[in-house]
Amino acid sequence: HDKLARQCAAEGKDHVQYLLRLCELELIERERRMIERRIKAAKFPATKSLDSFDFKAIPSLNKMLVMELARCEYVTRRENIIALGPSGTGKTHAALGLGLSACQKGMRVRFVTAAALVHELIEAVDERRLQRLQKQLAAQDLLIIDELGFVPLSKTGAELLFEVISQRYERGSIIITSNLPFDEWTETFGTERLTGAILDRLTHHVHILEMNGESFRLRESRKAKS
Repeated sequence: HDKLARQCAAEGKDHVQYLLRLCELELIERERRMIERRIKAAKFPATKSLDSFDFKAIPSLNKMLVMELARCEYVTRRENIIALGPSGTGKTHAALGLGLSACQKGMRVRFVTAAALVHELIEAVDERRLQRLQKQLAAQDLLIIDELGFVPLSKTGAELLFEVISQRYERGSIIITSNLPFDEWTETFGTERLTGAILDRLTHHVHILEMNGESFRLRESRKAKS
């Protein structure tokens, strides 16, 4: 009887361990699917991680700060990130890597260029669905606005973008990449008053990523030619 009892206990223990392992695998699979959904919903133009970022090529960039930001605590604190530097220095890659990290932590992320976002907002005004779009953007834990400053904005476009930024002030995080230093942002937004109001909101709780260096694309082009 004792032998049979021990055998039954062992089999019962194995069965429990098997069920626990099944549950563990199911949870892992659910998390994987959730992350995939977050990444798809973010509308990244490409999936890039910080693991593939060449920090040595941009010595002005604080690698320790970037890796700390990848923990996404700034999103919980509703802080912003602004990456500044010339074209081709990896600003978009860094933004994509930080966005991917946020998705992997179960956060809602949306990636869009400044020009595309303004176009989307103006279109929403014309179709009388601006409020719905604003709510969708406000619901994101992290909004990434890429390439601010590449194209000057119309008066209406600048005001609509200001509304989006204002609605997220201390309510949700924003990452902005720009090829323009702050003192040239007036060229994009049109007036010093509007530019000042935008910068006040963005820089109140902000991490600045200085990304000054030679263009990755230019360097790769030179390598190809040589």
